[in-house]
Amino acid sequence: MNVLITGARGFVGKNLVCALKNIRDGKDRTHGALQIGQIWEYDLGTPESVLSEACGQADFVFHLAGVNRPKDNAEFLQGNLGFSEDILSRLQKAGNTCPVMLASSAQASLRGRYAASEYGRSKLAAEEAFFRYQAQTGAGVLVYRFPNLFGKWCRPGYNSAVATFCHNIARDLPITVSDPSIELELVYIDDLVAELLLAMEGRPHRCEYDGAAPLPRQDGHYCFVPVSHRATLGRIVDLLRAFRAQPDTLMMPSIPDGSFEKKLYSTYLSDLPEDRVAFPLKMNCDARGSFTELLKTADHGQFSVNISKPGINKGEHWHNTKWEFFIVVSGHGLIRERKLGEDSDGKPYPILEYEVSGDRIQAIHMLPGYTHQIRNLSETENLVTLMWANECFDPDHPDTFRENVEPSGG
Repeated sequence: MNVLITGARGFVGKNLVCALKNIRDGKDRTHGALQIGQIWEYDLGTPESVLSEACGQADFVFHLAGVNRPKDNAEFLQGNLGFSEDILSRLQKAGNTCPVMLASSAQASLRGRYAASEYGRSKLAAEEAFFRYQAQTGAGVLVYRFPNLFGKWCRPGYNSAVATFCHNIARDLPITVSDPSIELELVYIDDLVAELLLAMEGRPHRCEYDGAAPLPRQDGHYCFVPVSHRATLGRIVDLLRAFRAQPDTLMMPSIPDGSFEKKLYSTYLSDLPEDRVAFPLKMNCDARGSFTELLKTADHGQFSVNISKPGINKGEHWHNTKWEFFIVVSGHGLIRERKLGEDSDGKPYPILEYEVSGDRIQAIHMLPGYTHQIRNLSETENLVTLMWANECFDPDHPDTFRENVEPSGG
């Protein structure tokens, strides 16, 4: 399948082009139904001959190009309606009735705060041109009214408040939020691209519109991205500020699979300034080695790394509720733990021993109510242990009590 993409260097275009190339080059095998051939990338500065060639040979057209920040409002019609009519005219002249997709906007509803939108009027005019073309030629037309979009490579200071907030907060620059309670409907770029690939496979999600709200309908005139999120400006800013603070707090907010939070965090990181890609961690060092907290979570504990020097023994304590995984990733050591108290014969419980090595990685439970230790058995190498605890360390309630693994007199 040969594909023409107008606006190929824009936010949506760049993501779509990359997705198509990954499929074409065999890097993405999750879309086996698509066989991608020629990809024409058309944008400002591309020779007109490329557009003419593509309109004659394309099997699918994504018309993403448009004008949304002109110097003069008259440019709206020229860029959004005029160029759309030009594309359709070239296809019709070539006798090419391949499916053609239009990237329209929720503003085309001309409802509510969009009622006086010149941009919306120009997009609505482009939609009407597409539907006339469909009636005249019988070609498949897919018109999407996109709400607010966000994701990697979105331009800050252009047409995305999310991209602007990400950019500024990551750089400690000021932002302006006139009303934190304003709610946005947001579509993530990966969900959008997934829908466009379904459209290429002949499986778009269709709808009619009630204002800006899509109403799913199999025979609908319009198409829509079925996965979207709603968030207030205040919520977006609060999340982004938490992301910005993470290198200092080590606290990772909850980011469930498919959640807005997960997608927003990826968006934030995609525009992180180079000087903040790496950040130092506080190493607590002494003669025995070091202990460094890596990551904390509100609901799933924290991660740390412990380095023990040759011959060093660490631990000799127990917890009531806290429990841990010890995972040795380098070196050679011995983990020992013993249940507190005495068995039915009045004897100390037996010591459990686990020889561990970075050559055979395994996870060892540090059990509640068991005192435990970790010993570096090497005379030359450090012992490196990744540790996960089911709760973040609270210095006011450490739940940590000294007790030798080897019982007194043992």
